[in-house]
Amino acid sequence: MTEPLRIGNASGFYGDRFDAVREMLTGGPLDVLTGDYLAELTMLILGRSRLKDPARGYATTFLRQLEEGLGLARERGVKIVTNAGGLNPAGLADAVRVLAEKAGVPVRVAHVEGDSLPVPDGYLTANAYLGGAGIAACLRAGADVVVTGRVTDAALVTGPAAAHFGWGPEDHDALAGAVVAGHVLECGTQATGGNYSFFRGHDIRRPGFPVAEIHADGTSVITKHDGTGGVVDLGTVTAQLLYETGGARYAGPDVTARLDTVRLSADGPDRVRISGARGEAPPPTLKAGLTRLGGWRNEVVLVLTGLDIEDKAKLVRDQIADAFARAGRQPDEVRWELVRTDRADAATEETASALLRLVVRDQDPDVVGRALSGAAIELALGSYPGFHVTAPPGKGAPYGVFEARYVPAGDVNHVAVLPDGRREAQEPAARTQVLADVEQPALPAPLAAGPTRTAPLGLVAGARSGDKGGDANIGVWVRSDEAWRWLAHELTVERLRELLPETAGLTVVRHVLPNLRALNFTVHGLLGEGVAAQHRFDPQAKAVGEWLRARRLEIPVALLDSADAPEVHA
Repeated sequence: MTEPLRIGNASGFYGDRFDAVREMLTGGPLDVLTGDYLAELTMLILGRSRLKDPARGYATTFLRQLEEGLGLARERGVKIVTNAGGLNPAGLADAVRVLAEKAGVPVRVAHVEGDSLPVPDGYLTANAYLGGAGIAACLRAGADVVVTGRVTDAALVTGPAAAHFGWGPEDHDALAGAVVAGHVLECGTQATGGNYSFFRGHDIRRPGFPVAEIHADGTSVITKHDGTGGVVDLGTVTAQLLYETGGARYAGPDVTARLDTVRLSADGPDRVRISGARGEAPPPTLKAGLTRLGGWRNEVVLVLTGLDIEDKAKLVRDQIADAFARAGRQPDEVRWELVRTDRADAATEETASALLRLVVRDQDPDVVGRALSGAAIELALGSYPGFHVTAPPGKGAPYGVFEARYVPAGDVNHVAVLPDGRREAQEPAARTQVLADVEQPALPAPLAAGPTRTAPLGLVAGARSGDKGGDANIGVWVRSDEAWRWLAHELTVERLRELLPETAGLTVVRHVLPNLRALNFTVHGLLGEGVAAQHRFDPQAKAVGEWLRARRLEIPVALLDSADAPEVHA
């Protein structure tokens, strides 16, 4: 087949733009429309939903989107592939059939199951990350809609591509190219200008969703429908490639993609070609995600206004500690953070105020509920001058914990349930390769010495950051060879620690990706027990990259004065 397979994505998370399905189906040509609804936190949310109603456990938003989208997809011959099945793909598949019958739209529905693992005592969910083989089997059997549970995000692309082009499990390079394209698509508008460091150069008020034109050899072009907002360029695609990845080997159940082989090139307006991806045999194990309730948490934010901010903060901290002592029980974890949002001689009360945030955790809901509310509110007339809070503390809420484990691929029963009800087991890869770090590539020659100026890193570098369990990932890239020669030598692990003091005492690993002019850092443990546990102010590390870009260091004047330097406010 010489024509590319056009795969678009209409959802990057459970709660993404509701009308994106219609927009993608009516905005331009497509062969397959995917929707990614699952994240680590989402599995916990769906697990709690299933506790209330065993028939649920899937993303109900997808069904509402299909009320109109199913007919549109049928008219245009577009296949729909989604992981919205969550913890109950069979249940969602049945619901899609009911919807189709009511709407009078004849569609063949299939689903993929087997990701569900035995749930250990004390846990809420346990699911393995499946590859795209089951999706491919469903499509080969004629499915119009394929619903899955927990698969890798890239599987939503590798499955349709393998079915369309006839790839087998040993077509590692082609599969690796599809994995890379799938990783670019998976977060929706992050590939088209959303959450982009250099956003000021583009109109991203309503970015369109991305499309990948995948070719038989696994190369692809990332684009978007004509007339939609946002932008697709080398920077937006680089940023998404770095997002939530680590080293050069990007492992999955279908293939291990070598990110250090990937090359990007401009292919016209809003078009970026991805080529060169090389693949290796996948590892013998599958990642599995487990969620559990970790305990109870509560918080209160106190407002400190005007003079003596530090002394006011100390007073109320001492008072809260005394109240806990009098109650005879202090929460297992008590965290204070003073955020100096105040300004001297401020023109408004709000800008004259700082915020003091108290977060408590404990296994006993009463300790984070009544104990905290009593300790905080009873101080209302007997603490620092101007005492007030942004909102009174409530009863507290349960928080969750995500844990990653690895299970032998052969222990997971990956099954495609075809449109006619037949069950087709998917065998694990016959050839595997244990994951290992690659040898770090040689660095480019250092930039010649010259005058420097103290300035924010973000004047010459972009960044994107995110979470993987309790670890944070920070990808940093530049847009010229000269800037790369500087960045590769300047932004070492030691320099990163200096710029981001919160990383002190944590293990930081640097990965070098010369083809992308990029560095990728993994900061182990920065997020504690993960996003659901709300361990820190930015629990998913979404803005850590922008914090890094705002930090000042000595930058060569030649780079700052370069025409390629982005326009930002320092």
